[in-house]
Amino acid sequence: MSSPISNVRPKPDKVIVDIVDYVSKYKITSPLAYETARNCLIDTLGCGLEALEYPACTKLLGPIVPGTVVPNGAKVPGTQFQLDPVQAAFNIGAMIRWLDFNDTWLAAEWGHPSDNLGGILAVADWISRNNLAAGKKPLTMKAVLTGMIKAHEIQGCIALENSFNKVGLDHVVLVKVASTAVVAEMLGLSREEIVNAVSLAWVDGQSLRTYRHAPNTGSRKSWAAGDATSRAVRLALIAKTGEMGYPSVLSAKTWGFYDVLFKGKPFQFQRKYGSYVMENVLFKISFPAEFHSQTGVEAAMTLHQELAKRGKTAADIKKITIRTHEACIRIIDKKGPLDNPADRDHCIQYMVAVPLIFGRLTAADYEDNLAKDPVWGKRIDALRELIECVEDKQFTKDYHDPDKRSIANALTVELKDGTRLKEVVVEYPIGHKRRRKDGIPLLEAKFRTNLARRFPAKQQKAILEVSLDQKKLEAMPVNGYVDLYVI
Repeated sequence: MSSPISNVRPKPDKVIVDIVDYVSKYKITSPLAYETARNCLIDTLGCGLEALEYPACTKLLGPIVPGTVVPNGAKVPGTQFQLDPVQAAFNIGAMIRWLDFNDTWLAAEWGHPSDNLGGILAVADWISRNNLAAGKKPLTMKAVLTGMIKAHEIQGCIALENSFNKVGLDHVVLVKVASTAVVAEMLGLSREEIVNAVSLAWVDGQSLRTYRHAPNTGSRKSWAAGDATSRAVRLALIAKTGEMGYPSVLSAKTWGFYDVLFKGKPFQFQRKYGSYVMENVLFKISFPAEFHSQTGVEAAMTLHQELAKRGKTAADIKKITIRTHEACIRIIDKKGPLDNPADRDHCIQYMVAVPLIFGRLTAADYEDNLAKDPVWGKRIDALRELIECVEDKQFTKDYHDPDKRSIANALTVELKDGTRLKEVVVEYPIGHKRRRKDGIPLLEAKFRTNLARRFPAKQQKAILEVSLDQKKLEAMPVNGYVDLYVI
C-alpha cells in the first residue's frame, strides 16, 4: 500500500531565497566593481555593434511583426528599432553574444555574464521612457551598472561549483535565472513576487548544449543567450501580475530540478553573493574566440612572429603540441570537418592555425570566405591536422583555483627541418584581472573601433565623452544614454 504524498506547500528553497535577498537587499559598495561594470558595459555594447555587420545576426532582429513600433518602448542600440522589453531583450542579447567576443566567466560552469545586459538594459530603458511619460524620474545608468554587477554575481557564483554542462544543460540557464531576479527587482516586484519569478525561471524548459558540440554545432549558440535573457523579462512580467510560483522547484522529490536535471545533487556554493564576479570577470579583448583558447591564440601570434624572424612560415611546420587544461580539451579540441562559423570558433585547432598562418584572428576569419577558400582553407585544414592537445594537470588545477583562475595554454612547434622552437606559455590572457593595466587601454580601443563601424565622428565623440567618465555615466538617465546609440 502506497503512502500518501504530502500536499503541504513548502517554504521556498534556500537557493532561491538567497538570490532574492541579494538582489533586493544587498548594497554594492565596491568602486572596483562599478568601474569594471562600466568597462563591461562599453565592451558589451561594442560587441553588439560589430555583430550588426553580419546579416546572419541582423536577420533575427527587429519586432516579431514587421513594422511594429512600441510607444515608450525600449530602443535597440545601433538600430532604429523601438520594441517591447521582451523582444528588445532578445535583440540586444543576440547582438552582444553573436560574435563570441563579450566577457567570460570560467569555473565548474562557464558562461558570459554580460549576456544579462540584454534584459537589464531593455527593461531599464523601457521603465525610464514610461516614467518620463508619466511625469516621473527615469532610472540612471548607475541602476544598470548595479544590475549588471548583481547578474554577474548570481550567474558566476552558481557556476563556481556547479557544472551544468556535465549534465548536458547549456549555461544560459544561469542567464535566465540571473536576469529574472535582477529585472524583477528593477520592475518593482515584491519580495514574494521575485521569489515566484525566480522559481518560474528554474521550472522553465532549459536548453540542451546540443548546438555547442559536434556534430551539431550551430548558430543557435549565438542567440541562445538573447533567448534566455528575453525569457527572463517575460517571466518577471508574468510574476508581476501576481501569478504563483513553485517554492521547492529545485528540491522537490522526483519532480524538482535536482532530481530531473541535476542527477539528484543539490547545488554547492563556494562563497556568498557580493561583487566578486564582476571584479574578476574575463574580458575578450584581442580575439573573438572561445575563451579557453584565448591564451593559445596569443601564443600562436608570438610563434607567427618567431617563424618570420627565422625566415619560416606555417608551411614549414611538422607538428604542434598544445599543453592545456581539461576544460579546453572537453569543449574545443576538435578534429574533422568544420561546417560553419559556430563550428570554427569552438575549435582550438582552427583558432591556432589561423594566427600561425596569417598573424591575426578576426570574426571574419570564421566565415566561409576564408574557411572554404580553395587555397587558404586547405592550408588551415592541413595545419589543423598537425595539432595535438594534451592535458597538463597543473593547468587544470590552476584553472579551478579561485586565487589564480588561470586559463593556460602552451604551444610547442616542431619544424620539418628538425628544429624545435621554444615552448610559448601564456597563463593569463590580456583580459584577465591580473592584466587589467595592459588590458583596459586595449578594451577602450576596441570600443572606439566598434563605434566607428556604426556612427559618424560627432556621435562617436558624444558616446565616448559619457562612456569613459564614471561619474557622468552613472548620473545619466538610461533613456538618454541609449538615445546616443540610435542611428
